[in-house]
Amino acid sequence: MFGDMMEKLQQMQASVAQSKTKLDSMSVSAKVEGIEVRMNGNRKVLDVIISDELMNDKEDLQDLLLTVFNKALEQADKINEAEMASSAKGLIPGL
Repeated sequence: MFGDMMEKLQQMQASVAQSKTKLDSMSVSAKVEGIEVRMNGNRKVLDVIISDELMNDKEDLQDLLLTVFNKALEQADKINEAEMASSAKGLIPGL
């Protein structure tokens, strides 16, 4: 029984590592009023593009950056959760 549990744990660790590698190659992007943020599935920011027109209003720029980063993070969270659930499928009862 204990050996079977250890084997499943090792399988799950390998599966999670494989999923993290896969998530590094996935990307999402969010755009809000002249700002684009790209992020990978592991929630690492890959790129930020800001339109020249936004460079004059610091407060608006800050507000837009918060909005666009949060949108990109929501998308990255969704693919991260889906991939991690997929990697645990069949290894943990009830998933």
